[in-house]
Amino acid sequence: MAKVNVSLDAELVVEVMVLAGVGNPQDAVELVVRDYIARGHRTEARAAAQDDARREADARPQDQG
Repeated sequence: MAKVNVSLDAELVVEVMVLAGVGNPQDAVELVVRDYIARGHRTEARAAAQDDARREADARPQDQG
């Protein structure tokens, strides 16, 4: 996998390390990025499920009583 070097504020990285409970800055930032991506995928999946449910509800015949 290709690597990218990014400069970040040291205080920001230290805070991420503390919150992630990781002693290595590289690992801490990587964990945060992976978590962010996973959350995005979960959000997309929930939105798709809600859209599917709405489409199914709209497709059902309406009771005309």
